[in-house]
Amino acid sequence: MANGSRMAAWEFFGSELKRRRENAGLTQVELGARVFVSGGYIGQFEQAIRKPQLDVAQRIDEVLQTDGFFERLWKRLISDKRYADYFAKAAELERLATKICEFAPALVPGLLQTAGYARAVTLAMNAFATDEYINDKVSGRLERQHILKDATRPVYWVVLHENVLRIPVGGPAVMAEQLERVAAMARERTVLVQVLPYAAGAYALMTGDLRLMEFDDAPPTAYTEAVYSGNLLDDPAVVKRAYAAYDLLRAAALSPEASLALIESAAEDFRRCASTT
Repeated sequence: MANGSRMAAWEFFGSELKRRRENAGLTQVELGARVFVSGGYIGQFEQAIRKPQLDVAQRIDEVLQTDGFFERLWKRLISDKRYADYFAKAAELERLATKICEFAPALVPGLLQTAGYARAVTLAMNAFATDEYINDKVSGRLERQHILKDATRPVYWVVLHENVLRIPVGGPAVMAEQLERVAAMARERTVLVQVLPYAAGAYALMTGDLRLMEFDDAPPTAYTEAVYSGNLLDDPAVVKRAYAAYDLLRAAALSPEASLALIESAAEDFRRCASTT
């Protein structure tokens, strides 16, 4: 299923939920109370902003007496995945965040990747996959970037390890385009970017992706990622420590102005290399 049709299917899920709720004479608040979520969540389900858990879909079927309709539709949609299991929940929360702070130790974050860079990364990690699989993964990653184009886009702050600027993912031309894209988004103030240089010493030894997300109506969360695994953390004490670690990284990183200059310099080096090959 293509990404556009997948989103349309979730919108169909929401429109059917609204239609059948109204036919049952229930408000969003009343239905929410019966399925043990807030009325606001029901509204987000109906607008395809948030996806319900399976047990919620099952309870909706029970309350609205829809003979398993929403459970069956949920299973069909959720089994058609754009993201790895360990990242799916983080991707969903990403759409709801009002602020995202990210540390990238080796790769340009997905929200900033060009199609060429995303394809190179996906191919490197899936050497025997079909073209259809690769294209679907790349499309899913690029679709995530729509949150940065919305009027209500989140505040987005990224710390890139200098490794990100030096590892030639996809070759010189792909890297030049990618770094130019990051620089352009920084200049447009879509994202605030800092670079953690090798000269930062021990701070430059930090490993593991870290993402912090804040929301209007929920406590902040932290997401960490390693090889084929991820952890979504919501324990207040753990999240507090993650924020403290991120603050130290920001303090050790170059200023936004110096970071932009370094990114543009690296892009020029790759562009020059690409033109001579």
